[in-house]
Amino acid sequence: MPAFTAPDGTRLAYHVVGDGEPLICLPGGPMRASAYLGDLGGLSKRRRLVLLDLRGTGDSDVPADPSTYRCDRQADDVEALRVRLGLERVDLLAHSAAGDLALLYAARYPRRVRTLTMVTARARALGVDFTTEHRLEAAALRVDEPWFPSAREAYGRVWDGTATDADFDAAVPFFYGRWDAAAEAHAAGEVEQTNERAADLYASAGAFAPAAARAALAGWDARVLVLAGERDGGPLPRVAAAVAELLPHAELVVQEGAGHFPWVDDPDRFTQTVASFLG
Repeated sequence: MPAFTAPDGTRLAYHVVGDGEPLICLPGGPMRASAYLGDLGGLSKRRRLVLLDLRGTGDSDVPADPSTYRCDRQADDVEALRVRLGLERVDLLAHSAAGDLALLYAARYPRRVRTLTMVTARARALGVDFTTEHRLEAAALRVDEPWFPSAREAYGRVWDGTATDADFDAAVPFFYGRWDAAAEAHAAGEVEQTNERAADLYASAGAFAPAAARAALAGWDARVLVLAGERDGGPLPRVAAAVAELLPHAELVVQEGAGHFPWVDDPDRFTQTVASFLG
């Protein structure tokens, strides 16, 4: 697989899927290998997906300094990838926790971003976060699901910090718009694909300076798509709307019936929405 060297000397790998104009894709987790993105529901038929394995995940090397797992310190990794690809401006797609990385990159290098697609993405970099109440509000939408009674108790323990491994397993259906064979297969790789040590450091103290990031992006000219899942609690659609309001040229789309992985829940609708936005 192709690779490049980050500014601190860490070797980083990326994977290329499909043809067409490149779309740099940043995985969430946090710190989950890009393999879980797959071809984003067939989006590779419309764009050439450049899937970055963040440092210490997938085929990328573990850095010598663990403090570089902090997401603001990974923004220069994204810039090094842009240089490696020889692109003047990039189209970025960020899923989940990678929303923070993408926003921090944009705040540092605003002229290097042409478009940003935020898929069920975080925005702590702008001072917006998701609460336990948000998560439980979204969970209540699933009350008619056959797995709900036992999963709801486990889900509550996930967010109050008392969950066991069995609780995490039981709560997984809440992250998908529908719990079927495709969702189950997609979820099966999470533990193996995630660098837990890196995940603990990703949003550690000092990572975010929301006022500075908002100021840096106040006059940003990039177009932004904020795509939320109707059934997702991180972010709820109204929280995603609040994120979109903070960015000058952002539009909000709520994918009906989707959870946290909308390309798994409805690949056709997801690819149509993103491809239409990218033009």
